Amino acid sequence: MKFARCFSALVISVPPFATPTIPGDHHLSRAIFFLSLFFVSTRADDNTNSDPIAGYIPSNTPTAIALALYILSATIHWIHWFRYGRQRYMLTLTLGMTAMALGFAVRIGVHALPDSLGVYMVMDLVRPFACLSSPCAFLATDYILLARLASTFDEEVVEKTMFIRPSRIVRIFVWSDVATFLLQGGGGGLTASNNPDTANIGTKIVLTGLSLQLASFGLFAITLVIFGLRMQSKFPELWKSDLTDKSLVGGADWQVLFYTMCLTCIGTLIRSAFRIAEFAGGYRGTVATHEAYFYSLDSLPLWIVMSFYCVIWPPRFFHSHVRDKAAIPMTEV
Repeated sequence: MKFARCFSALVISVPPFATPTIPGDHHLSRAIFFLSLFFVSTRADDNTNSDPIAGYIPSNTPTAIALALYILSATIHWIHWFRYGRQRYMLTLTLGMTAMALGFAVRIGVHALPDSLGVYMVMDLVRPFACLSSPCAFLATDYILLARLASTFDEEVVEKTMFIRPSRIVRIFVWSDVATFLLQGGGGGLTASNNPDTANIGTKIVLTGLSLQLASFGLFAITLVIFGLRMQSKFPELWKSDLTDKSLVGGADWQVLFYTMCLTCIGTLIRSAFRIAEFAGGYRGTVATHEAYFYSLDSLPLWIVMSFYCVIWPPRFFHSHVRDKAAIPMTEV
């Protein structure tokens, strides 16, 4: 149980509630135990009448809907990936969507067996991969796409539109995400301490990591927007194009990809702000204990913006030969 509690804090998840002690004689304890089972079975979604290991019982209906939506989008992404050249740099997107679907599948197991320590520990083992790695993979997708998009233009265009060179974008922002992730993980481990002062320090470290991650991605979003604005003002001949006789699915117009990336940034920024509010409110806070916030400010925005790539498949927009493939590190990993 202590392992599960520490692992939960490490991945910034909702920690297990303390198991209540049943005082009194043997018959009273047994009666209370079966009465608790009755409430769990009849009102599984009511947090006030049960005390599951995870601290709350995920609702099956929104979980099933989210699972179906992420499976649908992930399937379309994989079809595109196999159909259009199996570009390795797009694995960040396909694997990220698949991992999110896996996370929701585990939530259904938690709903079915809310008092199972085994199921809870499986959920905690999956959460770092599904709930933390997936958004990081989505971030990496945007980093890679901007680097590749900018590199399709001549050196003069790149110098006048990018204040960070394409060859450095992926390195800078991925390592920034790694650093903030380590801060969150280290702080999350401290929050599991029985010492209130240590736990408080851990909370501050986690919030610092989340805030720095938001600031880092905010800088990337600014980089993307500035790239578009400078292209529009300094190179109008490259910016202007006729959408009326071009298929959106065909991917002839790179502006479509640019606007799609801007939308994905908005969804990611919403999710990042939600994570800060969630942790700042505490494990038992309003944001953390109401699933409506999780779905409306985390899962839904990410699914919407990343599902745009089901129609706007990025490799269709790039030239068959990027100007300088060697200048884009980590895109072919």
